[in-house]
Amino acid sequence: MTSRSMRVAAAAFGFALALPSFTVRAPAQAPWDVKAHYVKREVSIPMRDGVKLFTIIYSPRNATDRYPILITRTAYGIGPYGADAYRTVLGPNNEFAKDGYIFVYQDTRGKFKSEGEFVHHVPYVKGSSKPNESTDTWDTIDWLVKNVANNTGRVGQWGISWDGWEVSQGMIGAHPALKASSPQAPPQDQFLGDDYHSGGAYQMMYGFNWMSTNARARVAPNERDTERFDYGTPDGYRFFLELGSAANALKYFADDVPTYADHMAHGTYDEYWQARNVPKDLAGVDHPVLIVAAWFDAQDFYGPFRMYRAMKEKNPANKTTLVVGPWLHGGWSRGDGAALGRIEFGSKTAEHYRTNVELPFFNFYLKDQAPAKPTPYSSGGRLNLPDAIVFETGGNTWHGYPQWPPRNAQPRNLYLQAGGNLSFTAPADRSEQAADEYVSDPAKPVPYTAEITTTEGHLFMVEDQRFVWNRPDVLVYQTPPLTEDLTIAGPIDVGLTVSTTGTDGDWVAKVIDVYPGNLPAPMGHFQMLLAADILRAKFRNSMSTPEPMTPNQPTKLAFTLGDKYHTFLKGHRVMVQIQSSWFPMFDRNPQTFVDVYHAKPADYVRATHKVFRSASQPSFVTLPVLHAQ
Repeated sequence: MTSRSMRVAAAAFGFALALPSFTVRAPAQAPWDVKAHYVKREVSIPMRDGVKLFTIIYSPRNATDRYPILITRTAYGIGPYGADAYRTVLGPNNEFAKDGYIFVYQDTRGKFKSEGEFVHHVPYVKGSSKPNESTDTWDTIDWLVKNVANNTGRVGQWGISWDGWEVSQGMIGAHPALKASSPQAPPQDQFLGDDYHSGGAYQMMYGFNWMSTNARARVAPNERDTERFDYGTPDGYRFFLELGSAANALKYFADDVPTYADHMAHGTYDEYWQARNVPKDLAGVDHPVLIVAAWFDAQDFYGPFRMYRAMKEKNPANKTTLVVGPWLHGGWSRGDGAALGRIEFGSKTAEHYRTNVELPFFNFYLKDQAPAKPTPYSSGGRLNLPDAIVFETGGNTWHGYPQWPPRNAQPRNLYLQAGGNLSFTAPADRSEQAADEYVSDPAKPVPYTAEITTTEGHLFMVEDQRFVWNRPDVLVYQTPPLTEDLTIAGPIDVGLTVSTTGTDGDWVAKVIDVYPGNLPAPMGHFQMLLAADILRAKFRNSMSTPEPMTPNQPTKLAFTLGDKYHTFLKGHRVMVQIQSSWFPMFDRNPQTFVDVYHAKPADYVRATHKVFRSASQPSFVTLPVLHAQ
C-alpha cells in the first residue's frame, strides 16, 4: 500500500462528524452581529408588466463608502420579514458582510410576499414580450442601481438549487451592470437528470414532496406559503407502494398543485420539457461565471456539468470556472466539509472553497480586490482561477485543470464476467447464453436506502450498499483487490446487453468502492456508493419517442452515471450492482409498455430480466482512467 493509500484508508476508519440538517438558506456559520453593521429595508420593486416583487435590502451602516450589490432571488422565501427582524448570515457567508456589500433578497414572482402568478421554471422565450425570470432579474437590477444609495453600479448574483436556476436565468440577456454570477447546483433540464427525472424515470419521492410543499396555488401574497404534507406514517416505502402510479398523487393535490398535473401530462421529453432546457439559451454571456457542483448531489448533479459544457461551447472566451467538491446538495455553504457520513476527506473542503474561491471571486470581479493573503488560486495581486477546480475523493486532494475532464483521462471498459467477476479484460465466453438473470417484481421493488423516511434525503449518496447486495433481484460483480491505486476523472458510462420477458423495464447501475475487510467495523468491506443512475428501457433510443421492448430479445442499453473524480485505493475493490428498481426514489416500472405515470394495478407484472456478458454481447461500465502526464 502506498503512503497515500495508508493515510486515506486510516482516515476512513473513524466516524464522520454528524452533518447539520440540510438547508441552503441558513448556512451554519460563526455568529456575527449583522444588525450592528447593516440597515434593513423592505421594498416592492415594479416589473415591466406592473407586478411588484417583494425585496429586502441590507445596506452597510457605514455610508461613507460605496458598495457592490449581491442578489439572491428565491422561491423559498426571504424571511425573516419585518423591519426589525434580521438574518444572521448575509450573502454566502458573513465574511462577505464583513467585507462590505449591499445584499438583496427577493421573493420571485408569485411566491411569498411578491405579486404575480408562480409558474414552475417558467421557460425563457427569446423575443417574447411576456415577463419571465430573466426579465424580472433585469428589471430588478435596473431598479437597484438607480434607487439604492451608495452602490457602485456593479452587481453580482448567487444562489443554490432553485436559486441557482434563477442565477442562470439572470445570465440570459443580462443587464449591463451584472458583472459576476455564481449558479450553484443549478438545475438545467428537469427531464434530463435534474430533480424530477433521470433516464426517463420519474423521481417520484422528491417530486411529491417538493410539489406538495412548495408548488401549491395561493390566494394572495403572504409570509408563509408552504406547508408540509402529512404522510400519516414515517415509512415512505410503504406510503408510495400503496399509492401506486405517480399520477395517483393527484388525489392528494386536488386542483391546487397545477405543476404536478403538468408533469403527469408530459411523460416524454416533449415541448413542455424542451422549452425548459436552459443551456440552449446561454449564448452571449460575457461576465465571469463561477459554477459550483457536488460529487454527491442527489438533486441537481447533472445541471452544473451541463451548464459548464454549454458555456465552453457557446461562450469559449468567457471566464467560466467549474468547482466540484465532495459535498451533498448545497453542502459547500454549511459546515466545514470534512466528511460525509462515514467517509472522511482529510481536510475542511467547504471552508477551502468559501475562503479560497467564492469570496475572492466576488471580491475580484465586483471590487477589483485581490486576496489579502496568498491562496492556491492567486498570484501577483490577481485572481487566477483555473477552468476546473475539482476534489479527488479517495485520494482526498484538490486539483486545478485548464478544462474538465482532464485531457489525460482515457476510457476503459470494465466488463461483467461469469461468477460475479469484474475485469478490464473482455469476456472470452462466446456462448450466446452467457448471462445472469433475476426476477423483477414491482410488488417488491429494491429500496434506494435502508433509512425509514418519507423524504428522499441526501446521505444515501454515500450509503453502505450491503443492505441490498444479497437480494436475489440485485446482480453483483466485483474486481479482485486492486494491486495499485486506480484513479478515474470524467463521466462513467454504462453499456448493457439485456433482455426481458416483459415489454419495458428499468435498469439501474451502481459503481461502488468496496473497502478492505481488515478494517474496524463498520468499515470492513464497506460498500461506498460512488455513482449510480437509471434508464427506462423504452427511452433507450429517444427520450421523446418511447419504444417497447421485444420480449426475450437481447437489446443494447447505453446511459451515463455522470462525472466523478475518485481514486479506488490499493486493496479496495471496484463493484458494480445491477437492479431494476430504485424505490421510492423513482417510480416503479410496470414492465409493460404503458403510460407509466397512469399505470393501473393490472399493468404491473413480474418479469425475468437477463444481463448478457459474452464476447459478442458484452455488458460493461466505462471508466475514465486517469493516466500520468
